[in-house]
Amino acid sequence: MKPIISVEGLGKSYTIRHEGQTRYKSLREEIFKLPKRLLCRGAQSQEEFWALKDVNFDIMPGDRVGIIGRNGAGKSTLLKLLSRITEPTKGRITMRGRVASLLEVGTGFHAELTGRENIYLNGAILGMTRAEVRRKFDEIVDFAGVEKFLDTPVKRYSSGMYVRLAFAVAANLEPEILIVDEVLAVGDAEFQKKCLGKMEEVSKGQGRTVLFVSHNMAAVQQLCGRALLMKEGTVVADGAVPSLLQMYLQKEDGVRKELSFGFIIIERMFIDSKKLSVDEDFEVVLEYRRKSGKEFGFCLEFSDMFGNSCFITISPFYDKNSGVIKCKIKSGMLNNGVFWLGLSSYGRDFSDTMTHKNIMRIEIADGVRCREQYWGTYAGLSRPAIEWT
Repeated sequence: MKPIISVEGLGKSYTIRHEGQTRYKSLREEIFKLPKRLLCRGAQSQEEFWALKDVNFDIMPGDRVGIIGRNGAGKSTLLKLLSRITEPTKGRITMRGRVASLLEVGTGFHAELTGRENIYLNGAILGMTRAEVRRKFDEIVDFAGVEKFLDTPVKRYSSGMYVRLAFAVAANLEPEILIVDEVLAVGDAEFQKKCLGKMEEVSKGQGRTVLFVSHNMAAVQQLCGRALLMKEGTVVADGAVPSLLQMYLQKEDGVRKELSFGFIIIERMFIDSKKLSVDEDFEVVLEYRRKSGKEFGFCLEFSDMFGNSCFITISPFYDKNSGVIKCKIKSGMLNNGVFWLGLSSYGRDFSDTMTHKNIMRIEIADGVRCREQYWGTYAGLSRPAIEWT
C-alpha cells in the first residue's frame, strides 16, 4: 500500500526585512522619507528565516497522527503547506486524496456569503457535485447547530459558530485527508469532545487519514496512535504517542531567558524555591525591562501536562521601566505532578496583549503535611489544606 501523504526534504523560508526599530510613524515622516527609501531599497537589512528545514515523513491511509511541539516549532507552517495554502521553498509533497483543512478561524469561508452558500462552496472546492453536498447538508447543519443562522453572512457569526460550521463542513464532506489545527480550542468543552469523537469516527470507521495539531496532550493521546514531535522547524522524533509525549514534557525546565512580549521584555523568568513540593510555597520571579511608556500587567497561567488550565493569577499594573516582579504561589495550589507555566502581558486598556503558552515546565513533588495516614493517589489538580470542624 502506498502512503497517502509523502513528504521529502520539505523546507519553507521567509525573507524578513528590518527597517529600524520604530513601529509607528506619522504620515509626515513617511512622506519625507519616501524618496530616500526608494533610492536605498537595496540597502535594507534582510534576514532569511527557515520555518521548516528538511522535513521527511510518510503517512499511511487511515493513520491518526498528532503533530506536537512548542510555539514556533513549525507545526502550522507544515499544515499550510500540506493544505496547499502556501508553496514550499524546497522539497516535495505527494498527496493521494482529497484534503479538507480546518486551520485558523477565517480560513476556507467567504465572509460575505451565508452559511448555506459556504457549505456548497466548500463542497465545490473539494470536487463534489451539488447533489453530493445536498445529501450531506442536513448532517452538517445538525452537527454545527447553526440552523437559525444558515442564511446569515458568516462575517456576522461568533468565532464559536464559525468554527462549529467550519469543522462540520470539513469532517462531513468525505475528504480522504482531514487536517485540523489548534483552532478547535475556540469551541466549548462539549463541542471539542464532539469533534474528537467525529475525527475518531471518520478515521476508524471510514478509514480516512487525520492530522491533528494541538497543545492539549489529552486530546492527542485520545485520538492519535502516532505523533511527530517538531522543534525549530524540523521533525526531531516520529513514533508512538506515549513515548513522544514524555519527550515533549521533559524539556525546557528551569530558567527562561529573553522572552519578548512586544513592549515588555522578560530578561529572566525562574522559580525561587529550594524545594517544589505540595507542602511548600514558591515564587515565580520575572526580571523585566520596558521598551515603551505604557503601564502594563501580567497574567500567569498554570496548566497540567495535558493542556488543561489549573488556574490563572492576574497582577496589578506596573509603570517602572525595569525591575523584578514576584508572584507567590501558596502551598496546596497544585497537586503533585508536572505542570506548565504560561505568561501573558497587556497594556492598561488591555491592548497589545501577547501570550506565550507552555514556556516553563515544573514538577511538584509529593508532600507529607496533608496526608495523615493515607498514602494513595490524590485526585485533582490542586491539594489545598482545607479545615474540617
